[in-house]
Amino acid sequence: MKAVVFTDVRSVSVREVPDAEIEEPTDAVVRVTSSAICGTDLHMYDGRTGATRGLVLGHEPLGVIDRVGPAAEMVKPGDRVVIPTHLYCGLCVNCARGYSAACLRVRPGAFGAAYGYAGMGPYRGAQAELLRVPYADANCIPVPGKPGDDLEDDLVMLADAFVTGWHATELAQVHAGSTVAVFGAGAIGLLAAYSALLKGAGEIYVVDDIPERLDKARELGATPVDFREGDPVEQIRELRRARGLPPGEEPMGGVQIGIDAVGFQAHDRSAPATENPTQVIHDLARLINPTGHVGIAGVFAEHDLHPAPMGFADGRLTVPWATLFAKGVSVNFGRTHDRRYTVLLRDLVLARRAWPGIVVTHHGRLEDAPDLYREFDRREAGVIKAVLHPQLA
Repeated sequence: MKAVVFTDVRSVSVREVPDAEIEEPTDAVVRVTSSAICGTDLHMYDGRTGATRGLVLGHEPLGVIDRVGPAAEMVKPGDRVVIPTHLYCGLCVNCARGYSAACLRVRPGAFGAAYGYAGMGPYRGAQAELLRVPYADANCIPVPGKPGDDLEDDLVMLADAFVTGWHATELAQVHAGSTVAVFGAGAIGLLAAYSALLKGAGEIYVVDDIPERLDKARELGATPVDFREGDPVEQIRELRRARGLPPGEEPMGGVQIGIDAVGFQAHDRSAPATENPTQVIHDLARLINPTGHVGIAGVFAEHDLHPAPMGFADGRLTVPWATLFAKGVSVNFGRTHDRRYTVLLRDLVLARRAWPGIVVTHHGRLEDAPDLYREFDRREAGVIKAVLHPQLA
């Protein structure tokens, strides 16, 4: 089968690799119709997280089941399914408690696993014609329709981007009427803002410096904030004052909810060509009102092969805990527990209450992957979210 593989720093290629096969009785093999490129793929592409040459990339698939093992009972060949990023057994104590990203059976000796992800188990990625799916009954989420229909982009966003965006709002305790600031307008940040909108947030600000991303934030109904124009904390405070603060909030002037959708490769605003993994948390510590909440959905790597000047190879960071403590701000972070959200969000899509595919900007064949990775990494050609279609010739 053909697959997108990591070949070197900032280099991927399409190669023939052994076909995905049934290895365990509970497996399925899925013929992938759509597979999105994620910002997390870029951490590996940039040589930061220790991807090995030949790793098949990708963790956001939608497809049709080709065959199943003899112990798979809930799915069958021909079913259209979306596959969550994080594999889980559905039965261990963590899965039973709803913490499926910390499944205890998919990576013996550790916890949690993902497709095509350095350090997250041996599972090949989904930017390929075929994908082996362990524990198929748990990991194959049925969806209606046929490949290529008008819901294809919306449904593939259920594999990761929409679910993680929603998870960010859960971490940050977004509720109706919340004032929300999202730092980072990639697909996750945009869909976090979109999720906040679906939950009834009153004001939503999205911070970035890429014009196409800021335009998309505005299209979704959020207020874009371009940090090239000045301190985003002060910009948001000024926008809130100009709009008119609710009675009683005048002494604060920040927002109640903050979401970090950037992670460890954030740029230093005073030196934009330099990374500063603490930039966003320092901005949020200044911006969030007393008793507010922060949700961190951006990835922070435990092993960074080329850390930024303000970072460390083992992921240590200097964080303004004293400010957050003094304000009584809660901070929640961690990987997405897909099992909690995928069916809920699928049903929102099917009810036509949510259209997460709005963030998709580019489509291509597997052979287009090298160009799309390069453009995405360089923030060129307006690439916000690209989807590969492995079955296209």
